[in-house]
Amino acid sequence: MTLAFAATLMGLGLGGAFVAGLLGVGGAIIMIPLLLYVPPLVDVGKLSVKAVAGVTMVQVLVAATSGMLAHRRHRAVNAELAWVGGVAMASGSLVGALGSYYVYDRWLLLIFALMVTAAGALMIVPVEAAAPSLPIGEPRRFSRPLTATVCGSVGVGAGLVGAGGAFLLVPLLLAVVGVPIRVTIGSSLAITALSSSMGVVGKLVTDQIPYESALVVAIGAVPGAHLGAALSRRLSGSQLRLALGLIIVVIAVRVWWDVLTYH
Repeated sequence: MTLAFAATLMGLGLGGAFVAGLLGVGGAIIMIPLLLYVPPLVDVGKLSVKAVAGVTMVQVLVAATSGMLAHRRHRAVNAELAWVGGVAMASGSLVGALGSYYVYDRWLLLIFALMVTAAGALMIVPVEAAAPSLPIGEPRRFSRPLTATVCGSVGVGAGLVGAGGAFLLVPLLLAVVGVPIRVTIGSSLAITALSSSMGVVGKLVTDQIPYESALVVAIGAVPGAHLGAALSRRLSGSQLRLALGLIIVVIAVRVWWDVLTYH
């Protein structure tokens, strides 16, 4: 690996983790396109779709864990929601990660495109009535079966494409489970950290992680997640929803372009 390639990957890891800490996503919705397109664009190297999926899964684990710890200090993590959702999503993620070994690159890209599209559609669903503003630290109970079903389903797709799945999980927790935005951000990072750990195991077992690239990206992810979490606390719930929605739309357009023009 050249120094230029390493520096590029570290910078991408920092940027993806910044988004993770800011919006409660693991960073995969940013990292997958960045790792696919930026290194070739600046002519420093190239990673295959499967290698990108493996590196991204590691980055998601590091970024989600770092971001969750930062949000937990401000009582923005619901422990019950995190454990129920985390175990369900981890199980699904392990199944998806093991199964991804047998799936062609184009199908992985299509699955990712469908997940991003679903996330974008959910972001336009009004959730104010379902998820009213509550003090961050106030305890609140959520449907365990519904939470487990939502998180388990997202986990399978996330494990397939090498994502933490939080870019889809956040809109689902808001619109389906009815979790307030700030609790969603903190708790989704905890859920993603648990689920991506199983995804990493699955990809390690099937030898889909390029260790050197994954390590460099992970090094950049730690400070990025903390910076994103710090900024997140300064923005309103509506501003956070708008930012996530805009990012999802941009990524969806780009990924669908690649699906339709794939050779």
